[in-house]
Amino acid sequence: MLPNLPLQNIIQQVQNSLSEDIGHGDISASLVNNHVIEAKLISRETAILCGSSWFEQCFLQLDPEATFSWSASDSDELSENQQVCLIRGKAQAILTAERSAINFLQTLSAVATVTNSFIKLLSNTSIKLLDTRKTIPGLRVAQKYAVKCGGGYNHRHGLYDGVLLKENHIIAAGGIDKAIENARNRISHGLKIEIEVETLSEVEQALDAKADILLLDNMSIEMMENVIRMKKNKGSHTLLEASGNMNEDKIIGLRQLEIDFISVGAVTKNIQSIDFSLRFLEN
Repeated sequence: MLPNLPLQNIIQQVQNSLSEDIGHGDISASLVNNHVIEAKLISRETAILCGSSWFEQCFLQLDPEATFSWSASDSDELSENQQVCLIRGKAQAILTAERSAINFLQTLSAVATVTNSFIKLLSNTSIKLLDTRKTIPGLRVAQKYAVKCGGGYNHRHGLYDGVLLKENHIIAAGGIDKAIENARNRISHGLKIEIEVETLSEVEQALDAKADILLLDNMSIEMMENVIRMKKNKGSHTLLEASGNMNEDKIIGLRQLEIDFISVGAVTKNIQSIDFSLRFLEN
């Protein structure tokens, strides 16, 4: 089930986008007759749809009486040249909002589509695919939502809702055991403590300190197999997350391992926009 969207967040993002594009006025749109017209949105390629709420809001902020008839919902798979939505509203508003609306839709659908392509590689496994904080500035909530539309899971949303101790945290704390001890002493609301490890020595220290999750950073499959053996030998229930420049080939290789998560920054930062077009219907 998809999460409820924070409407105020969507409204603000759309306001910012429209303000950026319109400035002191849309000169070209002002030259046309502002009658009510219909327009069709077409997907020019196969994709996972995402961003319909942002898309609608772009038009509604300029024409509150605009209406939308969708042939698909967020998380649905679109086919090439499929008519996705029929819009009815004032011509000037549709012309002005078009670019911002499609910008949201093409970007969020791209995230959902890339995520889904990785998810398919993990079919018939228990491994969960996670996103990261490597998102477009200002679009964190939107991209995290798109990951869910593609079938993935959200890692922490920000610095405020999770503990992830990375290399510089460890150095500043004086070592892995001290970093985890500090976290245990200072975190009282049940957050799991995750720590980044790069070597087998670091893995052993983190397991002995009873970290909740190990982030296995840029490890080879052979090295991860050693980590799994170490965890079993210690009778540890620590969860394992593989990370670091993940691509399709790497994920295929990880399918066989007894790990819990794979975190993939590429699903939000290495994306290619989905091709959508909007065409007015002739009266």
